[in-house]
Amino acid sequence: MTTTPHTQSIRSPYAALSGRTALITGAASGMGEATARLLAAHGARVALLARREERLTGLAERIGADGGTALVVPTDLTDQASVDAAADRVHAAYGPVDLVVNAAGVMLPNPIADGRADEWRRMLDTNVTGALRVIRAFVPDLVEAAGAGGTADLVNISSIGAHVPFPNYAVYGATKAALTYLSQSLRTELGPQDVRVTNIEPGLTDTELAGHVDNADLSAELDGMFEALAGLTSDDIADLIAYTTSRPRRVNLRQVIALPTRQA
Repeated sequence: MTTTPHTQSIRSPYAALSGRTALITGAASGMGEATARLLAAHGARVALLARREERLTGLAERIGADGGTALVVPTDLTDQASVDAAADRVHAAYGPVDLVVNAAGVMLPNPIADGRADEWRRMLDTNVTGALRVIRAFVPDLVEAAGAGGTADLVNISSIGAHVPFPNYAVYGATKAALTYLSQSLRTELGPQDVRVTNIEPGLTDTELAGHVDNADLSAELDGMFEALAGLTSDDIADLIAYTTSRPRRVNLRQVIALPTRQA
């Protein structure tokens, strides 16, 4: 039977991801997991970084069953030695990476007057310093890839909380504002070297972050927001990341603010 343009296979909008080497933090759940699945489904080999090895192993098995390639790399981003060991393992298995997604993060809201220094340290160590450790370890790879004529991407997952203040989320918002500003500044350093830096700022999104909240009143408030606003899914954010990183290397979608329609 003669095919027509309508019956011929349609080129994937993410075809440019095929053959790339991606590293995703926070890959055990939420946006990181969804991003790893989507990038692998379109031909990228993915390095999965997170603390929960059993979750990473299950994800890698699912990716492999679907024909993809995934490397399990248990990593604690709050520990420099752990990040260094992860970089060594990724480089030994895959060589240099050309796509880095900083998706790891924690959200621990409480009134500032509660003085929860333990939560402040955890958010700063994960959301800011953890991202910096990954950037330090893999930016040389990105510069090398871009210098060789390839596409190189650094994607940081921030939050609408970087711009819009919410009561009791001051420290979380401050860490995300730091990540947003870091992304802006890195573009001035890495853009001239053809490395793209993209900052994704989701609004209300259904991830495990809400499960970390230990304040019953704030947890109930979050539940009410999801019911009222119909939050985004992790797959929605993964889709944005795949789209952004599959554009021609001359195009840098520098900042994407993605909100549920009812929140916008």
